[in-house]
Amino acid sequence: MRIAEVFHSIQGEGEFAGTPSVFVRTTGCNLRCWFCDTPYTSFRAEGPIRDWRDVLSEVLAVDCAHVVLTGGEPLLQPEIVPLAEALRREGRVVTVETAGTVFRPVESDLMSISPKLSNSTPLTSARWRERHDRDRDQPHVIRQLMNASRFQLKFVVDQPADLDEIVRYLARFPEVPRECVWLMPQGTQQSDLVEKAIWLAPAAARLGHRFCPRMQIELFGSVRGT
Repeated sequence: MRIAEVFHSIQGEGEFAGTPSVFVRTTGCNLRCWFCDTPYTSFRAEGPIRDWRDVLSEVLAVDCAHVVLTGGEPLLQPEIVPLAEALRREGRVVTVETAGTVFRPVESDLMSISPKLSNSTPLTSARWRERHDRDRDQPHVIRQLMNASRFQLKFVVDQPADLDEIVRYLARFPEVPRECVWLMPQGTQQSDLVEKAIWLAPAAARLGHRFCPRMQIELFGSVRGT
């Protein structure tokens, strides 16, 4: 499996926000969101090929109960399946962060699914715009992932108009409890997040969803390995 980085930090988003965690960040993504905050896993892919057992050993060497398998798109990597299984067998609490476009029978304690809205379409490269918009919405995959594990849905919100699209999106999934949906401001600067939180936090409450601050940016800024 191709790995961009393994690091110890805190989970900044969703249900486990604030929880010390070991992050395994894979390289490779089938989407090209213009606001991607880890371009070294997609636009400018980097990182060595490693055996999953080697990655497992590195993670287990850290005295930390929670592990986050993220990317890129971690479910593009076949070896994510035995890695997650081994981590849970060792008693680790595993979160898988995915855009919900690829299904693998991966074990997890929390499937953190971040469906990509139309606001994610790349601004350059007609080829990638077409491919991204074709692949970003896979409702059958979303259902497979939700049926396989406890889950949360996490949406990146850039403008107030995005809220209408989220309402339409969720209408296709009436089985999803409102409190399992997190709304997260788009931005890599603290000032952007604060500005958007002013209107997004009350909007989330009004819709019965949860507001998702990006704690890692609040604490560390947009810095790799945090």
